[in-house]
Amino acid sequence: MVVNQSGDRRRLGWLLAGVGILAVSTDSLWIRVSEADAIDVAFWVACISIPLYSALGRRIDGCWPLEAFRRHPVAHLVMGAITGGSQLCFIIAVTQTQVANVVAIVAAVPLLAAVSGWFMLGERISRPTGLAIVITMAGIGMIVSGSLGEPTLRGDVLAVVAVSGFGVGLSLWRLYPAMSRLVGLSLGGVLTVIGTMFSVSPVSLDARAYLSIAAMGLVFNPFGRLAMSTAPRYAPVAEVALFSPVETVAGTLWAVLFLNELPRVSAAIGAAVVLAGVFYGTLAASRQPAA
Repeated sequence: MVVNQSGDRRRLGWLLAGVGILAVSTDSLWIRVSEADAIDVAFWVACISIPLYSALGRRIDGCWPLEAFRRHPVAHLVMGAITGGSQLCFIIAVTQTQVANVVAIVAAVPLLAAVSGWFMLGERISRPTGLAIVITMAGIGMIVSGSLGEPTLRGDVLAVVAVSGFGVGLSLWRLYPAMSRLVGLSLGGVLTVIGTMFSVSPVSLDARAYLSIAAMGLVFNPFGRLAMSTAPRYAPVAEVALFSPVETVAGTLWAVLFLNELPRVSAAIGAAVVLAGVFYGTLAASRQPAA
């Protein structure tokens, strides 16, 4: 697909971001349906996605993964650590707190990405975006405050760490547009396997767990992450990240429909505050002309 005009490139980036985040929004559902330990899920998802990424890399990048890695070795290693670490934190978070809490916190990605874009890319944060950041952080505070003194607090904190890594990762993808997405994602999987291999019980799961992990690791998660990591090639980081509220809405919907898990009052209010901040920032960004 050839994109000649900047407006067309921007729309392609939006399309990739929207499709990618919608696919990734099912992660929390598959993790909970599997009823498996978070470490086992992370291990198996990484194991089955690495060969898929490698096969796709040879075709999409037009070279062997090792050759693509040598072009940006440090950046690939850093991205591998970020992607692997953030996914592991996300998976553990979903097993230790309510899905509604996690996906509400995910809605802060646009504003966290704006902060990382400012540091890494020199993208100025406008006054409306700064105000949106304050509003969103207040919403996250409300979500986490409902878990104080409860076992779910650790899950909420891990969710914040996960989305922070995701926001930084988007800026890094933007900073190195020629860096192989598939090599970076593969390294994230390799590091996840190394970090979890001594703590897993990989052959002790039941059929439902293996089917759920296969759906997540072979279809929804890898292709969603590939689409999201490619989107910054065509659209600014802040605009790509603004599609993350799709995961908040869809993830909560999956939890209500399939897990019968209703969000607590404080988390629902906090989610509303987060979304208000995100939509305010989105409205301000949407009025900017295409680059």
